[in-house]
This record gives sequence, structure tokens and C-alpha cells, in this order.
Amino acid sequence: MPTQPKVIFFDVNETLLDLQPVKESVANALNGRKELVPLWFTTLLQYSLVATVGDRYADFGDIGAATLRMVAEKNHITLSQEAAEAALKPIRSLPPHPEVPAALRRLQRAGFRLFTLTNGGSAALQDQIGHAGLEPYFENLLSVESIGKFKPHRDVYNWAADEVGASPKDCLLVAAHGWDVAGAAWAGMQTAFIARPGQALYPLAGPTTYTCEDLSSLADRLVD
Repeated sequence: MPTQPKVIFFDVNETLLDLQPVKESVANALNGRKELVPLWFTTLLQYSLVATVGDRYADFGDIGAATLRMVAEKNHITLSQEAAEAALKPIRSLPPHPEVPAALRRLQRAGFRLFTLTNGGSAALQDQIGHAGLEPYFENLLSVESIGKFKPHRDVYNWAADEVGASPKDCLLVAAHGWDVAGAAWAGMQTAFIARPGQALYPLAGPTTYTCEDLSSLADRLVD
């Protein structure tokens, strides 16, 4: 049995919040080509890592708009900066996945310290968590903007642990992305992979501490 974590960090997009409104908006911006949406998201992650490796931090939303225009250009679609930014506006008002509020409430009442840890900027994060009604469950909302590097860089997870006064081994990172749980595990954290549809673990990362279908299942394992 794994050691019970004291601190739980949550990725936000896809893990806590449903990205479907953004996917639909981005598809509309790309002339209805839904098959290009995963390519855009992968490109967004790629260039966030380019920024981190190149030591040139930019807001995740700005990278999102830039990479959306890149995908459009490569596919012969005309997309202005203004249209790209407009396509991403729904990201600030996403609904939580249905089970999320109750699961967070259970974890909070069980005594776990709960924090976000997202690649999104601080202002966007405040809007997201506020709109979703999740703010009461978190001790603090942490964004990589404060360190100027993106997950899954090891420094991000170490910074987050230091920020809350905990050892990485006493922290659990919860995410619906294989790359995120891989980075957290390599930094010494416990990990929980939430197997949202279309997501998969990275086979070379090693086993997760927990793998669950949703947040309720994780709460069942941690609380009961």
C-alpha cells in the first residue's frame, strides 16, 4: 500500500474541467475540421516545452493562440490573431466534470490539503476555478506562471512542493495526462492518473501510484 499523501495537486484542464467547449470552438475556427483539434493541443504542449527549454516563458493562452494559427496555416486555413484568441475564450468558463465537486469535497473533509497545479496563467486559473465553483475546496491556486516554466519540467513539481511546505514524497499529483504524471513521478511525487476518454499513460514512465476512471474513484481509494 502507498503512503497516504498529505498534499494533493490537481491539474486543471481535462482533469477537473471539461474541455469540450474549447474543442468545439477551436474546431469551428479551423473550418469545422474536428480532426485538427488534437493536433492543435499537441502543438500547444510542444511549444510550451520549446519555451521552457529555450528559457523564454510566455503565457499558456498566448502559446495556445500562436499554435492555433500555426495549425491553421499548415492546413491552408486563414485565421487572424483576433479569431484565434476568440476561439480560446471558452477556456475561462469551462464546466467541471460531473463528479468533481463532490469528490473534492470528500477529499477536503478527509483532511487532505488541496491545490491546483496548472500550466495555465494565474488570471485564467482564477476565472476557471471561480466559474466552476471549485474555489472553496482549494487552499491555494498554483500556476506555473510563478516559476516561469511549464510542466512536466522537474523544477515545477519541486517548486510546488516547496511552496506548500511539503516533501515531494508526501505529495500526490492528479492528472488526466500521461506526460504530467510522468513528470511528477520523476520528481519524486506520488501520482494518480485519471483515465478520461482519449487519454493514455506513457509506457516508459513506470507505474502510477493510482489509476482511476474518475475523481470519485480516486476519492474512494484515498478516503475509504
